[in-house]
Amino acid sequence: MTKSALQREAQQADQARQDFVAMREAVKATEVVIPFVFYDGTNIPGGRCRLKKGDHLWLFLDRARKAGAELGVGGDRSRRDWARVSVDDLMLVRGEVILPHVCSSSTEILAQANALQHYDIYHFLFNRIAGFNGLMFDYSAQTTKGTPVATEEADASNFNPLDRPGKSKDKESAVPDEELEGFDDDPTLTKVVDRRWYERNKHIFPASVWEEYNPDKSLSKAQRKDTEGNSFFFS
Repeated sequence: MTKSALQREAQQADQARQDFVAMREAVKATEVVIPFVFYDGTNIPGGRCRLKKGDHLWLFLDRARKAGAELGVGGDRSRRDWARVSVDDLMLVRGEVILPHVCSSSTEILAQANALQHYDIYHFLFNRIAGFNGLMFDYSAQTTKGTPVATEEADASNFNPLDRPGKSKDKESAVPDEELEGFDDDPTLTKVVDRRWYERNKHIFPASVWEEYNPDKSLSKAQRKDTEGNSFFFS
């Protein structure tokens, strides 16, 4: 290949990379709504949580924690209890899969020089990670109605260095919750669980069949077994 052809190929590859990065960031900025329940043996309505596809799972748990305090889940005393609960005391169970907010794979940790990776929704979306009964997050990998419209160029002339980021016109341009992906999902698909309750009840159904997400294991083809090693006869 000639030098000019090599340069042209390198420019095309770089442009493709830039286009992908721009698309990825646009998808990460797209908002979704996640209905959820608090689970302690029964399903306690928790409402809906609005997040971006690029938000980390710990942020969802933190917002759920605050919702638990506002709703008084568990009785009057729980308002103080929820205020003291940390994100590490809570678990996110999606379907029957426990999704840790930081990676539990030694392979991933070593690959990142022993730095913990915080899982975001986009990780499961982009990699099309499946649970026992389909995709973990069945959202579009493209920009949708919840993608914010870029207004930086239009607002450049009115730029104020003292303005706080994200302060400007978010409320005016916000898409209603009911028009976002996930709004009509079954709330029981997403459970927020107190880790201490799980440790006391993990030998009892349904907690006994929950399995922690492992990026090195495909759950879609996993043979499911009970605590005594007996295979399930249902999918």
